[in-house]
Amino acid sequence: MEKKIKIFSDGGARGNPGPAAAAAVLMNHEGEIIAEVSEYMPHATNNQAEYTALVIGLEKAKELKAEEIDMFMDTELAVKQLKGEYKVKNAELAKLFVKVWNLSQGFNKVTYNHVRREYNKEADALVNNTIDANL
Repeated sequence: MEKKIKIFSDGGARGNPGPAAAAAVLMNHEGEIIAEVSEYMPHATNNQAEYTALVIGLEKAKELKAEEIDMFMDTELAVKQLKGEYKVKNAELAKLFVKVWNLSQGFNKVTYNHVRREYNKEADALVNNTIDANL
């Protein structure tokens, strides 16, 4: 059982909106994958998939009884929204934002970090594999 974990999350839609998927790769701080989760979404936007990836990643971390989370994602918009730098104006995203916020309250600490896409390859691959498996 890892008390402090890293979550690399990603979401993507083909067509935006269109067939989409959300994915999260959970790692210990040595960089070893301890869990992967993904969810197919028949019709969603990129941003909806990105937020859903946060939700399923945090839910899995809760299952694993993690206490501190370092979240990494390649969408700057969601990171800035979760840090309070940008407002969430879209009603559908606002619902997902609240879900992420509420889940994050179950941990001692959650940080949100923007990373370039090349540092989020595992989660990106899981998104594409999940979409491909459902088309």
